[in-house]
Amino acid sequence: MDAKKFIEEKVKEIKETVGDKKALVALSGGVDSSTTTALAHRAIGRRLIPVFIDDGLMRVGEAHRVKDFFKKLGIKVRIVIDRREFFTATATDPEVKRRKFRRTFYRMLGRLARRYKAKFLLQGTILTDIEETKRGVKTQHNVLEQMGIKPKRFNLPPVIIEPLKELTKNEVREVARELGLPPEIYDRMPFPGPGLGTRVLGKLSPQRVNIVRKATTIVEGELAQFKPFQAFAVLLNDRATGMKKGKRHFGNIIVIRSVESTDARTATPSQIPWEALQKVQQRICKEIPSVSRVLYDLTPKEPATIEYI
Repeated sequence: MDAKKFIEEKVKEIKETVGDKKALVALSGGVDSSTTTALAHRAIGRRLIPVFIDDGLMRVGEAHRVKDFFKKLGIKVRIVIDRREFFTATATDPEVKRRKFRRTFYRMLGRLARRYKAKFLLQGTILTDIEETKRGVKTQHNVLEQMGIKPKRFNLPPVIIEPLKELTKNEVREVARELGLPPEIYDRMPFPGPGLGTRVLGKLSPQRVNIVRKATTIVEGELAQFKPFQAFAVLLNDRATGMKKGKRHFGNIIVIRSVESTDARTATPSQIPWEALQKVQQRICKEIPSVSRVLYDLTPKEPATIEYI
């Protein structure tokens, strides 16, 4: 792929499609939505309205980190806070959970499009998102029309622009690099659209999300030196017996997941040094008292997927 030529073509397409109207883009701070935002801003400038939806399922401090970063690029990001709606739209079954998140996500974007009088919606859907959704592996939150779902169902703008839908993750990184985005964006670990909701098995609550948020901060921080494709923590639905100060402790179970990949179509478990894994375990059990056990996932994709939900 010629990244420079791709950018020229997509900027022209976006400019011709949007014309003198406004377009809304859902920006999470990941490489896909960030690349889409940078492309669209180059095409239509201030007529692009980037929104960061703070749904209570993101990393620590993510909203203001994203806003401050794009401010340096001359792009104003609006933070929209609505945590209650996303937590009331949860479920236990993984696929039901993903579909409910998608429904809540798009309904909110429909309201925001009307608020800002945007006639188009841009999103960072990539090829892997479409492939996994169409094959029934798991529903990605940003796939609609490829499944025959019309935008009007969620009161969205009639035209959805997906400039990256034919690219894999490694190709998106090439485009981001060519656009001049820094390594902290184009080399960033993938993060699921439904956020930490995909890393809490079973009941979703602010308390349980907070546990996996703290664990994720530890895992990402400690394993960053090994440059994995993706590393994160998962909170299991079950609990296990442990010991705290010599007494029985029936606590939570955290799984560490770290994989190597290029395009997210396949993945192999990272060969993390034992000492590093021990340090992660010690920090999680010390800093999150409700946890009694920490496990390391050795399963490749296939038979597993990278995320748990």
